[in-house]
Amino acid sequence: MTASSAVPGLRRNMVTICAMTATVMQALDTTIANVALPYMQGTLSASQDQINWVLTSYIVAAAIMTAPVGWIANRFGRKRTFIVCSAGFTIASVMCGLAQDITQMVLFRLLQGVFGAALVPLSQAVMLDSYALHERAKAMAIWGMGVMLGPIMGPSLGAWLTETYSWHWVFFVNLPFGAVTVLGLIAFMEETKPNAELTFDWFGFLALAIGIGSLQIALDRGEDQGWLESYEIIIEFIVAGVGFYYFLAHSLTTKRPFIQFALFRDRNFVGGCVFMTVMGLVLFSTMALSSPYLQNVIGYPIITAGVLLATRGCGTFVAMMLVGRLLRYIEARTLIVVGLGLTALSLFQMTAWTDQTGVPEIIAISIMQGFGFGLVFVPLSTVAFLTLPGELRTDGTSMLTLVRNVASSIGISIAIAQLTEATRRNHAILVEHINPFNHALQMPNVAGMLNLSTDAGRAMADAMVMVQAQILAFSHDYQLVMTFILVSIPLAVMIGSTRSALRAQSAPTDHAVME
Repeated sequence: MTASSAVPGLRRNMVTICAMTATVMQALDTTIANVALPYMQGTLSASQDQINWVLTSYIVAAAIMTAPVGWIANRFGRKRTFIVCSAGFTIASVMCGLAQDITQMVLFRLLQGVFGAALVPLSQAVMLDSYALHERAKAMAIWGMGVMLGPIMGPSLGAWLTETYSWHWVFFVNLPFGAVTVLGLIAFMEETKPNAELTFDWFGFLALAIGIGSLQIALDRGEDQGWLESYEIIIEFIVAGVGFYYFLAHSLTTKRPFIQFALFRDRNFVGGCVFMTVMGLVLFSTMALSSPYLQNVIGYPIITAGVLLATRGCGTFVAMMLVGRLLRYIEARTLIVVGLGLTALSLFQMTAWTDQTGVPEIIAISIMQGFGFGLVFVPLSTVAFLTLPGELRTDGTSMLTLVRNVASSIGISIAIAQLTEATRRNHAILVEHINPFNHALQMPNVAGMLNLSTDAGRAMADAMVMVQAQILAFSHDYQLVMTFILVSIPLAVMIGSTRSALRAQSAPTDHAVME
């Protein structure tokens, strides 16, 4: 814990702002570039397969470099590491915006991922150390807004910047955030004591890096390559399995493993990892489904779809403002169960969506879902570190971030794969009923519009069938995610009591988050 731990005032407020700008900057970049890919493809003269590496390179680099964040911060000092990573991320972002070809873009995105991997875990560790235990729930609510709202608002902001200016500004937008972060950290953050005696477990790191990297590439490219029908994907899964095996075997037999397994002796931290996996799967899989539903099925333009998706962020914002105080009176596991229940209920209502679903219903369900996310994320971020020793905190934040990132990739891959396969299957079933013997097609008003003897009529019929096939496929996906949430709810018993621990040290609990 830093010397300024839990000390209010200007220094703490400024460090909080810097931690938030770093969090927002990194969280935005997980989704903001997605909508700009078609524009980049033309400018950079890249094929569809090549342009996908703009996303893949960032995800893989960030996933691999998240794991050693704890060791790097402990070895060289948290302030120094935070400043170097923030500055490197900002410079790499500018270089991405200036890239002239696909090779430069992928290289700069790799650098972005390498430096950006540390921003979220370090910002969380700084926030945890800067606030006393009774204020920690409020601190996690503030920090969680950046983590949760960044990915939700990313597509909307990316679409607006791309259409209003150009795709280059998707990356240039990080420059002011990065400048504020670096200058603020230099001026206000206090350094932790570096431990020069720490040695690095290179074998463990390389084994874990190979495992995570191969898994991330397989998950990202699986849909395009046909999953297990592709030798590439099979080989990547095998390499991932071998990497994880050697990492575990080495870590359990060496004296100084790369990952501090003392983390997993803490019941609350283990419970936090379990539910962070649930959150990663649910949050990002529903994000991956919501945008194409609004655009491809209902037909909203991307800006309108982005505004509607932003309403989920409004629900998250309100929940995070309330949950800090609720944690003093209600057990964290109770709030987590209620939040997951609301999320499951919203997904159940989304299974009934069609291409005629109105804006008021979309907004109401999105706000409910966002509120549920907020009720889960803040208690989860608080309880995971409630009883964890201070010297393990930085390692814990990096491990929690790694778990969330891997889970989000798995969730997106499963959701999109299921959506694609279900759409094909539903289309094949529905198209069997488009024939001259279907009495519904012989009705005068329908026959005049869908004349199957003409190319235009057959094309219109196929388009209508495709929309219905997609609606059914989305409904199946929402059911799948809802079932996963319901199955995970009983696991809340893993989380110990939090109310007594928080209230024991909460004499001045009615103060504001920051004085």
